[in-house]
Amino acid sequence: MAKSSRRMIRELGPRQLHVAEISGKWGEMFDFASYQQFRFPEYDICQGPISGEDGRPLKFDLILANQVWEHLDRPHGATKNIRKMLRRGGYFWLAVPFHIPFHAAPNDCSRWSARGLKNLLIEAGFEEDAIRAQQWGNRNAALRNLEDKWPPEYDEANDPLDNDPKMPICAWAIAQKT
Repeated sequence: MAKSSRRMIRELGPRQLHVAEISGKWGEMFDFASYQQFRFPEYDICQGPISGEDGRPLKFDLILANQVWEHLDRPHGATKNIRKMLRRGGYFWLAVPFHIPFHAAPNDCSRWSARGLKNLLIEAGFEEDAIRAQQWGNRNAALRNLEDKWPPEYDEANDPLDNDPKMPICAWAIAQKT
């Protein structure tokens, strides 16, 4: 997920992008033109778009949400709110778990496959042909996710990275507002 997602972001030309991240810090690794973090509970994307002092939604070229959407009570509404915050031509990138243990922080509500993410984005108003969604996983990783110590640490000698489309662990997508 990380390698593919970094490639997706780099293809956009990060140094030109004004970026927001919802409740995370994944975007700190990039050299964006500007970068703002909006963390829960101060900012609740389910309640509406994040607005400026004038009450209008703030606008961004890219909005990131890494391992956040599974915690939202209203992910469909939140995705619509994200779309309102994107400039025309802007992108929304999100990554979510599929087969991992329950992890309330403060809630744990949803899971998505790549197809499920694509459907979520379409329902929020993104055009189907402007969405790229992927997923990764394999049976060994699924079994490792059942261990008492979670998340498991990657063991290069024993943890294969081959993808089994029938056993997703995580999914991610990027959608452009056209």
